[in-house]
Amino acid sequence: MARVSKQFLEAYKPLSTKELKDPVIFVVDMIEGFVHEGALHDEEINAATVHIEALIRDAEQRVIFIADSHPPKTREFNSYPSHCVIGTKESEVIQELQPYVQELMRKNSTNTFTCPDFQSFLTERMDSYRDIVITGCCTDICILQFALCLNAWLNEHNKTDQRIIIPLSCVDTYHIEGVHDAVSCNEFSIRNMEANGICIVSSLERIDYEKSGL
Repeated sequence: MARVSKQFLEAYKPLSTKELKDPVIFVVDMIEGFVHEGALHDEEINAATVHIEALIRDAEQRVIFIADSHPPKTREFNSYPSHCVIGTKESEVIQELQPYVQELMRKNSTNTFTCPDFQSFLTERMDSYRDIVITGCCTDICILQFALCLNAWLNEHNKTDQRIIIPLSCVDTYHIEGVHDAVSCNEFSIRNMEANGICIVSSLERIDYEKSGL
């Protein structure tokens, strides 16, 4: 669950999964090196796991996992500490979500959009989906970059029937006191995505509107 203020969260409403149209769900970087161990992990990100699992557990739609997987010497380590090296536990999907891995794309940058496997997906499979749901971490880095780049691509190619959805219950970023404040980084990046036309919802749920009175 994205760490944001109560007032901030109240501005967004849940969306029923019944309203999704030809969806594909991306689970970005819910891997050991960002959740359970390593230089960039934050155990609090694991709070999103239960919501992601609830979304994909009985999902009829396609679910694609994305995993940071770096060679031991990579340009990104000029900006960040060594993390999620290929062949290490850090680069593996967290155990809680392992049973749901149908398809896995590995990336060597913060941006899924530049991943060769995703570029193939764009040209060969994107037209099969209308709603692109992005979950995982980190909201202000990997999620933000992926969502904005994909949104720009959809704009460039005038894909008017497709939308990107970010459920706040299924994303989060890391917190380092005095260095990287999770609340402010989450809120800034969420507002940024919203301002660029990305659909932000508090959660994606199986809602019976007649029974709920909504």
